[in-house]
Amino acid sequence: MIKPLSIDGTWLFQPQLFDDARGTFAAWYQRDVFQEATGRSMPLGQANLSTSRRGAIRGIHFADVPPGQAKYITCASGAVRDVVVDLRVGSPTFGRWEMVDLDDQSRQALFLAEGIGHAVQGLTEEATIVYMCSAGYVAERERAIHPLDPDLGIDWIPGVEPILSAKDTVAPTVAEAQEAGLLPVYQP
Repeated sequence: MIKPLSIDGTWLFQPQLFDDARGTFAAWYQRDVFQEATGRSMPLGQANLSTSRRGAIRGIHFADVPPGQAKYITCASGAVRDVVVDLRVGSPTFGRWEMVDLDDQSRQALFLAEGIGHAVQGLTEEATIVYMCSAGYVAERERAIHPLDPDLGIDWIPGVEPILSAKDTVAPTVAEAQEAGLLPVYQP
């Protein structure tokens, strides 16, 4: 099953799971299925693996557009709350966010196009995500938005103190980033 989310350029993929006495198999990414659903390709510029503790928030991150960095994410172990934020100035859904829980049971995957902000929060004591990026990491083009920006009002895990990196702690709000000209422009 493939379902577009409410933010243009984001899709949720639910792979078919095959269970037997050995365990479970799922093809979490299939190029032809992906291209048919999204109308685009997913070049592989870099593949990442990240582990997070319960409550740890990574993001909201994005890369300068162009070239930007599209991402295709799944959770290999545990569970995470994955959040996409439309940071593209001029987009009809600018400033809107959508949340999807990814885990090692459903094996769902999430795709986000260039210019969409991305963040994850660990839901289990330890969670591991793996994700493919359309372009490699270039420090000078990487940007962040403060994940606790009150204007966004993201529903992180209630009652759990968020754990942030030093970079995310000092990241600007959406309004500050827009005023500084750091946000991408919507390209329909």
